[in-house]
This record gives sequence, structure tokens and C-alpha cells, in this order.
Amino acid sequence: MLLGGAFVAFYLMKSPEGAAAAVHNAAGGIASAANSLARFVNALAA
Repeated sequence: MLLGGAFVAFYLMKSPEGAAAAVHNAAGGIASAANSLARFVNALAA
């Protein structure tokens, strides 16, 4: 866990643009998964 945190800190300092893009992509993936789950639940309820 500590090693992962150190890597994230290094990555943020070395490439802030890349880190921002990674966070943006991760957020988009989470939103897409939530949307898919909502559609699945709605299909079950219908």
C-alpha cells in the first residue's frame, strides 16, 4: 500500500497532465459502469 502511494506521488510530480488524464479516464469508466448497472436494474424491474 505504501509503495502504491509513493508511486502515485511520484507520478503526480513527474507528469501532472498524465495523472489528470488517468483520473479523468477512471471517472469516465466509473460513470459508464454505473450507467450500465442502472440500465440493467431498470430492465429487471420492467
